[in-house]
Amino acid sequence: MKNIRGIVFDLYGTLYDVHSVAAACNAFHPGRGREISVVWRQKQLEYTWLRSLMGDYADFEQLTREALVFTSGQLQLSLDDAALSALCAEYLRIAPYPEVPAALARLQAIGLPLAILSNGSANSIRSVVTASGLEQRFAHLISADSVRIFKPHDKVYQLAEQQMHCDRSELLFVSSNAWDASGARHFGYPVCWINRIGNTFDELGQSPDHIVQGLDQLADWLQTRQPAA
Repeated sequence: MKNIRGIVFDLYGTLYDVHSVAAACNAFHPGRGREISVVWRQKQLEYTWLRSLMGDYADFEQLTREALVFTSGQLQLSLDDAALSALCAEYLRIAPYPEVPAALARLQAIGLPLAILSNGSANSIRSVVTASGLEQRFAHLISADSVRIFKPHDKVYQLAEQQMHCDRSELLFVSSNAWDASGARHFGYPVCWINRIGNTFDELGQSPDHIVQGLDQLADWLQTRQPAA
């Protein structure tokens, strides 16, 4: 890898724990919060891929609600419109993983601009980082909304390269989602895969350049590669 001039993060499942919504789900259906969260997240992802393939774009907030409606039907839950709205609002304030706030501060101190590149809408991204008090860590919040298609399409990965005014080879892309890490690597980014729970990397013809178990390990690694600002 060349010297890194910036870091681009995925948001959902990488910096922020999508399953932090399980507690709110559990309040509506005790004992089923995690089950609801898992089905909801999987269908949310599937809808981004399917709508991209169909050329029928809808923003991430709409897909999140539609995925929850599906989940309610699939799991035979009782969720009225008010419950659906309340749970979707939880996606706007999901919690960062425990190591993330301190690790972002360390990475920012190195002097590298930090960005988020997400399938979330601009409103979703800003709401999440503001709710966690981490908005000052990021130089760029970049949404797939502007190209009306979702990752792993190249048009989305290209947005960070354009907005950060760096060649893709100079931007480290960081994701916990193996499909996303594969898409970014295919596009030409050097990639760090965060593998918190010992998953197997997807067989998509790509391999990450670096693997860590948490964002703190990425900070350790980069601090040995580049001098502090």
